[in-house]
Amino acid sequence: MNGVAVMKYRKFFCAFLLAAALLCACGQDRTAPNEPAPGPSDQAEAQPIFWNDLRWDEHLELVYAQSFAVDYAQYGFARITIDGIVYLLVPEDLGPPPDTPEDVVVLQQPLGNIYLQATAAMDCFRQLDAMDAVTLSGTQADGWYIPEAREAMENGKILYAGKYSAPDYELITSQNCRLALESTMIYHNPEVKEQLERLGIPVLVERSSYEIHPLGRMEWIKLYGILLGKQEEAESYFERQIERLDPILEQENTGKTVAFFSITSNGSVTVRKSGDYIAKAIELAGGVYVPEGLAENESALSTINIQMETFYQEARDADVLVYNSAIEADLDTLEQLVSKSAPLADFKAVQSGNVWCTGKSMFQESQAVGDIIQDIHGILAEEPPADGELTYLHRLY
Repeated sequence: MNGVAVMKYRKFFCAFLLAAALLCACGQDRTAPNEPAPGPSDQAEAQPIFWNDLRWDEHLELVYAQSFAVDYAQYGFARITIDGIVYLLVPEDLGPPPDTPEDVVVLQQPLGNIYLQATAAMDCFRQLDAMDAVTLSGTQADGWYIPEAREAMENGKILYAGKYSAPDYELITSQNCRLALESTMIYHNPEVKEQLERLGIPVLVERSSYEIHPLGRMEWIKLYGILLGKQEEAESYFERQIERLDPILEQENTGKTVAFFSITSNGSVTVRKSGDYIAKAIELAGGVYVPEGLAENESALSTINIQMETFYQEARDADVLVYNSAIEADLDTLEQLVSKSAPLADFKAVQSGNVWCTGKSMFQESQAVGDIIQDIHGILAEEPPADGELTYLHRLY
């Protein structure tokens, strides 16, 4: 081989070695300089995630609610505890850990095609603009006092799937239901809960009505925000409601007495217990709830029936009467009220014309507590509001 050929060979060989070195370097580092490092989901795919390895280091901050708790772990898992039952909320791009305890209820995001039996929860979906997540209802259209829920059922966006004690299992499964949201009434029919679970439908039992503090009921919107992937929206909504109420909560109590009641068909009087959230809302609004001393009772119900004679003795001199139309028919006049029970004509509030009536939707709208407090605060003022200025109360004339 002559000198020129040797020189060409050496150049070719050096070029070959340089190209090989560059290929090796590229093979060792496949991540572009500006490409982010692998995230939690990438790591999760590379190796299994085990329940026992999850660290529940962060917790949802709650101000008033006491009936649920939420803890957070890595990879976006959330552990929800309600009445001793543990739920595991699993992010959309992951699956539950293989060693998840059998008694933990797995909720796989996204949660849609929900079968909603707990009517109090619907208002949370409405406020979060997430009603499209509910496609099955345990309440028929004419049973809804939330306009959006009634309209959705009339338009076929939400289907009636049977009441809590007799659900339409065939319809529910055909709609690919991912969650049954039940009230505590389901515990009267445990076989229904068991059947839903056998069909692969997780059951979450809603307990916002068991909150002691009125604003604790409102704070359940944070839970629904977490379930629906709208936590920021839920927390922002709750903060706005509290800020709106701050001026009222900071004022001194007026000392005015308020009775909240209804008359049953047999003439007895249904009143709220002293520890009920309505009684507490009256106190927060600046009033004093009567009758007093009704908190002690073996029943878990928030109401109690008493005889008119007892109610007469306890509430005759009440400054304000509020008639609850949610149980019996709505009222428009004092004459209609007195026709239900003649002794009411002797009551101080009837004679002074300080009698009010609730609207039908008040108890379905769980996020209405703030408006209820504002309404009651208004009727306790020296100059009560004019007709149409309140959200849930109207005056009887």
